[in-house]
Amino acid sequence: MKQHASNEKNYLQRLRHSAAHLLAAAVLQLYPDAKPTIGPAIDDGFYYDFDFPEPVGEAELAAIEQKMHALLSRWKEFSHREVSPKEARAQFARNAYKLELIDELDQQKEAITLYTSGAFTDLCRGGHVEKPSEELQHFKLLSVAGAYWRGSEKNSMLTRIYGTAFSSKKELDEYLQMKEEAKKRDHKVLGPQLDLFTFSELVGSGLPLWTPKGMVIRSELDNFVWQLRQEKGYQRVEIPHITKKDLYETSGHWDKFKDELFRIVTREGHEFAMKPMNCPHHTQIFARKPHSYREMPQRYANTTMVYRDEQSGELAGLSRVRSITQDDAHVFCRPSQIKEEMFKIWDIIDTFYSAVGFDLDLRISLSDPAEPKKYLGKRDDWLVAEATLREMADERGVEAQEVEGEAAFYGPKLDFMARDALGREWQVATIQLDMNMPERFDLYCINESGEKERVVMIHAAIMGAIERYLSILIEHYAGAFPVWLSPVQVKILPISDKFLEYAHSVEKTLQEQGVRVELDERSERLSAKIRDAQLEKTPYMLVVGEKEQADNSVAVRTREGGAQEVLALDSFVEQVVREISERA
Repeated sequence: MKQHASNEKNYLQRLRHSAAHLLAAAVLQLYPDAKPTIGPAIDDGFYYDFDFPEPVGEAELAAIEQKMHALLSRWKEFSHREVSPKEARAQFARNAYKLELIDELDQQKEAITLYTSGAFTDLCRGGHVEKPSEELQHFKLLSVAGAYWRGSEKNSMLTRIYGTAFSSKKELDEYLQMKEEAKKRDHKVLGPQLDLFTFSELVGSGLPLWTPKGMVIRSELDNFVWQLRQEKGYQRVEIPHITKKDLYETSGHWDKFKDELFRIVTREGHEFAMKPMNCPHHTQIFARKPHSYREMPQRYANTTMVYRDEQSGELAGLSRVRSITQDDAHVFCRPSQIKEEMFKIWDIIDTFYSAVGFDLDLRISLSDPAEPKKYLGKRDDWLVAEATLREMADERGVEAQEVEGEAAFYGPKLDFMARDALGREWQVATIQLDMNMPERFDLYCINESGEKERVVMIHAAIMGAIERYLSILIEHYAGAFPVWLSPVQVKILPISDKFLEYAHSVEKTLQEQGVRVELDERSERLSAKIRDAQLEKTPYMLVVGEKEQADNSVAVRTREGGAQEVLALDSFVEQVVREISERA
């Protein structure tokens, strides 16, 4: 089964990479002076970056796609040949971007290969379908965006054309239908509509501002995580938002992330950084005093913001921001305690995600043995840590996908993958096993023999980046959160001003039971009040009029519509309180 999925994924990558070549060929037919740069396959499609002599936008995509179809009949196969750097430079003499890539390949003594189909030749390492004219029938161009050459804002801004391709029309149609549904659920649209967050040009891009309603959801989620952690013996800690660069030099983060840091130079010339992560700070809380083996493990939890200097072109709503709130925790334990502590975190993850309606798959993210320089520490320690994660998956009875090259630079990790309502996969929670940072900071406990024993550090994030997690939740629920998470759980809609006094008494009864309730006191028609409450995705609407006032009841409507149900006020209160407490 795994092998079949892997083969299918590899085939899709070849198909989509082939489609990128076809896109570049069509662009050159329509825009002979355009300069193609690179065109890889990506998770759900492909893109190609171009330097156009004139602006090209989404209005031009239909013509480019039509030209792709017109060229396809002559694309019988991909032929390739290995060429010398001199030949390659002659082939792309008018394209500075390709020449830069050729120079790098030449310096690295790598083979330089050209692939041709139809009349189009490109610099490429390969990975195409065998019969493009037959296999490459079902593709669609999707959007246009700006992208810096090689991802650096110091370089030219290029035009990136995105597309997708599938092996059948059915798969393509299903994907396009999903994309249409995703537009309706776009958190960048729904979030401001539901008054959850906003952005300000004066504050800056990538720095979301959270409204009272947005903070209700954030707080509910964070409080739930803390409740689960507290039950497992975690203690809260707090740390500053800045640090001397020395801390990150010791941890190894400075060399790895120095280009992504917001840096601060004090009046006295000392260099500080806005923290991009919390783990090095937590090491210093552990290191504040000696610890006996009897005090192990030490479990610290901390929900706090970190900051990363993301490039403007990569920012996207809440999915990619510059201020990131992490529900971070770190466990310092003895090697013999690793599995027990990681299983406790796993229990928290299972409980939390069942409450928000996600089933989880497991991915074991490993180091890439071909690139040892990407990682800290000794290879033997990595092998032990990776074997431990495999054993844990086996003991839990969970089938895990192993992915090389996805480990953190200090240790391997268990990544929990969730599928949303549209079938899209997201990495959410993570548990990381770190034997390197304790070594770099000389962290130890005193064992039974009175000797220093090196501890192990476990990194645990349940939501990860809360901003990104909320972007997933908003789109998963299309803004219609379960009752326990909804910023407003009940809206009271009096038929007229005559029933305001009773409406206020209903409001007070619900508030006394901890229900988040709003009373619509506007002198609007009832139909308008109902419509507005539904647009706000309020789970319950309580209509109150003469009959309800006389019977001490409420006419209950739900945001899904349907028939109105009259319930005694006490019965409704009992029902909604139970729903909230059970996180149904």
